Amino acid sequence: MDTVIVLFNRDLRVHDHPALAAACANARHVVPLFVVDPGMPSGRRAGFLIESLADLRESLRMRGGELVVRWGDPVAETIRLGRELPAQAVYVSADVSALARSRERRLAEECERHRMGFRRFPGVTIVPPDALRPFGGGDHYRVFTPYWRVWSGHGRREILEPPLTVPVPMGLAAGPLLTARHEPHGLFRGGETAARERMERWLKHRAGDYADGRDDLAGNRTSRLSPYLRFGCLSPLELESLSGDGDFVRQLCWRDFFHQVTLAFPRINRDDYRARGQRWRDDEDAARAWKEGRTGVPIVDAAMRQLLAEGWMHNRARMVAASFLVRRLRVDWRVGAEHFSDLLLDGDVPDNYGNWQWVAGTGNDTRPNRIINPVRQARRFDPDGEYIRRYLPELGTVPGRLIHEPWRLPTGIRDYPPPLVSMG
Repeated sequence: MDTVIVLFNRDLRVHDHPALAAACANARHVVPLFVVDPGMPSGRRAGFLIESLADLRESLRMRGGELVVRWGDPVAETIRLGRELPAQAVYVSADVSALARSRERRLAEECERHRMGFRRFPGVTIVPPDALRPFGGGDHYRVFTPYWRVWSGHGRREILEPPLTVPVPMGLAAGPLLTARHEPHGLFRGGETAARERMERWLKHRAGDYADGRDDLAGNRTSRLSPYLRFGCLSPLELESLSGDGDFVRQLCWRDFFHQVTLAFPRINRDDYRARGQRWRDDEDAARAWKEGRTGVPIVDAAMRQLLAEGWMHNRARMVAASFLVRRLRVDWRVGAEHFSDLLLDGDVPDNYGNWQWVAGTGNDTRPNRIINPVRQARRFDPDGEYIRRYLPELGTVPGRLIHEPWRLPTGIRDYPPPLVSMG
């Protein structure tokens, strides 16, 4: 065919990009397109997205291509460009959230109406979310362990090299990238180039001790690749292939697991996956204290201050902070999940809301009454209080193990609030 549009969304890369590779193989002209819609990320994520798009445009230009940017509704703008070119087909990477699936359905319908082809491709996950079905029936796996066993033995598609050339039509206006002012985004530089540099450093220097060090709150022993997976700056399949077996691959499987859950239950960000009759407290003051890192429980407050400062949080700290909100303060999991979604660079729907429901006991945990004790977690995974002191400087002089229980100190020795709930 003559011209294919490749609509980018959560797949901002050129390495192992099935939709882009297929377009370059099937068409004489390829038009990579990104549409900036009113629902685009804000805050730190906007900055990360801007850098990722700039990097993607540069990678495409190095291959003779271009990233075409349009503003408005993604479906309307894609169809408008398709009619102007004209294009014979639109290719996309398939996604699972309710918003993404609604957009894909509308785009498929409009393509059919305007006599353009429409194709979805894998690439957002390692194993396509609809590829695995329980042996006993059902449209998805509800429990992780049997999914992990089947997922581990499932075949993988070929990892694709980036195209040598991306032949765009002559005279096509590229359109401006986002240039609005945005918040600095801490530890992460957006884009595929930065993602691959970080991946290579981590695989060389840190991957070997991931199993022993991934729960070390103060250490820098996790990959911190999650924002790049969320924006598709890295292929999860390529990352798995380079990582080998072990605990890290299991974490990638958890990501795939929650994507297949979300495909089957698209209201995961709104409704209980498993309703268990929990009664939540409507306590705005407690929720605000939790969001600001002022609960009086150091490990929880350090986690929430890290989120505010960096747009990222250690995974162990996420579980501790989330459990405190829903189990101790009895605040609805949706309040916490939405706060994380607003601030986390890696805050995508399946992982964020799937994990929150897991902690709240409304999701895929086989132990729905699980409670994570924050003081025990701090003593185990931050025994010297290094992580706590990093984000709570007001506790910098608190001695020894009292860092985990500063409420036991004499009144007035510190500028730190008492705990919102009893921790005795």
